[in-house]
Amino acid sequence: MSKRHLYLLVLCLTIVGLGIFLYKFLVLGFPLSFHAISDTWNVECRITFGARNAPVKVSLFIPRNTKYFAIENENFISRGYGIATATEQGNRQAVWSIRQAKGQQTLYYRAVVRRVDTKEPSAVVSPPEIKEVRLSEPQLSAAESLISEIRAKSADVDTMVKELIKRLNMPHPDENVALLLDKQAAMSHKVKLATRVLARAGIPARAIHGVRLEQEDRDAHLIHWLEVYEKRQWRSYDLVRGESGVPPDYFPWWQGIRPLAQIDGGDNLQVSLSVTLSQEEAVRAAIQSGKIKSPLLLEFSLFSLPIHTQAVYRVLLLVPVGAFLLVILRNVIGIKTFGTFMPVLIALAFRETQLLWGIILFSLVVGLGLSVRRYLEHLKLLLVPRLASVLLVVVLIMALLSVLTHKLGLERGLSVALFPMVILTMTIERMSIVWEERGASEALQQAAGSLMVAALAYLIMSISYVEHLVFVFPELLLVLLAVTLLLGRYYGYRLVELRRFKALVRREV
Repeated sequence: MSKRHLYLLVLCLTIVGLGIFLYKFLVLGFPLSFHAISDTWNVECRITFGARNAPVKVSLFIPRNTKYFAIENENFISRGYGIATATEQGNRQAVWSIRQAKGQQTLYYRAVVRRVDTKEPSAVVSPPEIKEVRLSEPQLSAAESLISEIRAKSADVDTMVKELIKRLNMPHPDENVALLLDKQAAMSHKVKLATRVLARAGIPARAIHGVRLEQEDRDAHLIHWLEVYEKRQWRSYDLVRGESGVPPDYFPWWQGIRPLAQIDGGDNLQVSLSVTLSQEEAVRAAIQSGKIKSPLLLEFSLFSLPIHTQAVYRVLLLVPVGAFLLVILRNVIGIKTFGTFMPVLIALAFRETQLLWGIILFSLVVGLGLSVRRYLEHLKLLLVPRLASVLLVVVLIMALLSVLTHKLGLERGLSVALFPMVILTMTIERMSIVWEERGASEALQQAAGSLMVAALAYLIMSISYVEHLVFVFPELLLVLLAVTLLLGRYYGYRLVELRRFKALVRREV
């Protein structure tokens, strides 16, 4: 391929990429700054189940407006299903129904949630009716004994609730709490038990279930807390911290002891929640303030994908940025690394473990794996069995490190399992071969170079502004591709090689 052809291709890619970027920024008003994002989140609930070629009815609790959050828009996505919503005992519920369904089924509920900064005083709430809690022996005696103990060590409702939460969270609970918990340590079971004990004591309480509104969470876990009626208002209690009040980013979804979703006519029901900061809403706000109301670019952009898929692409679109950095560091500067894309993949793992812990865990796993690999060399194994053996050892080392760090209270160590096992295995194999063929110095240089490139790539890919640009303006990757193609024709000296020719320069002078 001639240079003219290459330069023409680079020019076309640059024009197309910058043209779309400038059109979206200047004409459509897409926000260029990460800080232009409004205080809005997209929440999504994904329901999957197996249908039995019979009528199906699926019920799901859905969120409602609260004092601090408002539901601006919600959608129910299902093909061939009827949908109905109703309010029951303070909860909103959606019901999907169909006369006949067969095979794997998927339903979606999506909502746009906005934080509401209200300064209005709380409305006076009428006292709720306390439902009678029926317990049989020996649970009844345990509950009565527990109520007597926490009442004796408290002065009012607030201190009584905190004492109850403290007893429920004890590592080694007393016999009354252990009997009532019945070996179920899940927080959802504890909050239900707390409501029953308080109701038995004549104190109105209810279990609240919700999610945490974060920047991005593809697999949002349900958070459970307790609300107690006191002084003509509901007061929240965090069961994890054992304190009154919950963090402001806790978004309530439903209340009560019933599960989030139920099904009639199907099996293997699974529910997953996703949360992401709504960049789309900031884009829509910018567009609606201009002349174009519904641009085609927005309808066919990454914002049209499901939330959990968007979260995947928020990470995948950062890989080309790390690869571009790797090209510069290897072809222009001359840093030696193991493999081509291994440092970028390790940098992605650093996003979960954080940089310092990632380097420590990577060094430990590779160091121990290299020792085992050199021992296996004496057994004269074939290539494939040897690689499989190293992979097994890597997995065992990762499991051992996770257990040890957990026992030491270092929870970051649990993230070692997120390292790409195959990449670590190939790194150990490659380092061992380089060690044998070129010596220990060359192997350690490449290992240090790989860690340095991975650390730099992690620092670049962790910048929120970079993530915002590549997700909102993915056409900029075309410009990155054009520069990468130009670097592919670079045959000049690398910066680290200039010192080799320093003596020649002195002789000429």
